[in-house]
Amino acid sequence: MPRTTYVTPQPVTLEGYQAVMKPSKFGYSLSAIVDQEMIDKLELERPTFQTWWESKLKNPKRSVQKPEPWEEVSPGQYKIKFSWNEERRPAVVDAEGTTVIDTELPLYSGATCKLAFHQQPYVLKDGVTYGSSLKMQAIQVVSLNATAGIDTGSMSPEDAKALFGSTQGFKAADPNVTPNVDEDF
Repeated sequence: MPRTTYVTPQPVTLEGYQAVMKPSKFGYSLSAIVDQEMIDKLELERPTFQTWWESKLKNPKRSVQKPEPWEEVSPGQYKIKFSWNEERRPAVVDAEGTTVIDTELPLYSGATCKLAFHQQPYVLKDGVTYGSSLKMQAIQVVSLNATAGIDTGSMSPEDAKALFGSTQGFKAADPNVTPNVDEDF
């Protein structure tokens, strides 16, 4: 089954708890807000998995499809979630395509990134429950939020750089974190 790689054309905002550079006790995770246009593309692809699902289900007539791996948080805005383990870690690059290796990088809620990912069908071991999940392939860090306290295939840092190109923003060799000054404090 061919795999479509989706790339957010504009940077998206990370939302909620993030464990991108260093795993939490539950592993690595990222969640971000995307627009309706991205969700429309994902929804168009989801029905193409039907033949694969039917070939793997014990009894397709008694099967249960899980909801989409995204949820609407406001009109036209959707939260997408990713998780991965050490073996499936996506490439992380800065705005110029340089590999980011600093595990202490404050990549938290409010940071902006470009994402490359694909949608993958699955059937649980029970042979009845099925759906699709989103698998992260690469992350390009565009900006950090200073107020913050997947089958990836063979995506290398060079592939990630070629996928995203260069964008003005965060550079691993020259971090330029701008603090968010809140006048209420």
